[in-house]
Amino acid sequence: MYHPINNLAYHIEIEGSGPPLLLLHGFTGSGQSWQEALPLLTAHYTVLRVDLPGHGRTALPDDILRYSVSMVARDLVQLLTHLQMAPAQVWGYSMGARLALILALDYPEVVRCLLLESGSPGLISESERAARRSSDEALAQRIEQHGIEAFVAEWEHSPMWASQVQLPTAQRGQLHERRLQNSTIGLANSLRYMGTGAQPSVWSRLPELRVPVALVVGALDSKFVQIAREMQQACPTASLHMIEGAGHAVHLERMHEIIQVLGRDCAGVGYGT
Repeated sequence: MYHPINNLAYHIEIEGSGPPLLLLHGFTGSGQSWQEALPLLTAHYTVLRVDLPGHGRTALPDDILRYSVSMVARDLVQLLTHLQMAPAQVWGYSMGARLALILALDYPEVVRCLLLESGSPGLISESERAARRSSDEALAQRIEQHGIEAFVAEWEHSPMWASQVQLPTAQRGQLHERRLQNSTIGLANSLRYMGTGAQPSVWSRLPELRVPVALVVGALDSKFVQIAREMQQACPTASLHMIEGAGHAVHLERMHEIIQVLGRDCAGVGYGT
């Protein structure tokens, strides 16, 4: 279904029963990224899947600022409030985890707890952010110049996804097809305006969090393991969960383990309790 928020038509899916759970996908994903987990989630939660701007079937914004993490967080507040699903448990993955963190910091009244999978509070220094913006702009231009198929082929050969060779062939094929359903301009603009370089650092704000925060990382994802350890030290309500045998996309590689974390450590309700 489509839901207009501030004149932008968001594509959303709502399924299941129980306390509200908002799922926020990563870059190149969509609400369909959570499809395999749905049978385990909908028995315990009212699951809200959103296609974030630039992804899936959500309309492409005319105003490029609508891609920014602050504007998308504002839109999600309106969505949760309108649907009477606030406060919600929020599970964000990668790009979606950065968004979930901003949502909880700027609008704590709509978040009951956080599960941040392979997330980050951003890059600390302006020089780091500038370098990242430059690399993201170069990638955005390659997407625009060479098209979605060439980009997806390049993206899937990144070392970040090496651990996904363990996934069944059919599942890897589904991931590939879902990535191809995104648009060239949508992904390019998402990189430019919602990428890590475009997001302000919120490291100094982590002590503000008062809701339970479950930090989940794959043990094979060494960069994000270190980030998660530093986040745990800075956030008084955070628990850290390293999932053995998993890389960056824990929800794909070790689905049952991460859903158990959601139920056991994120507000203590749901699957696994």
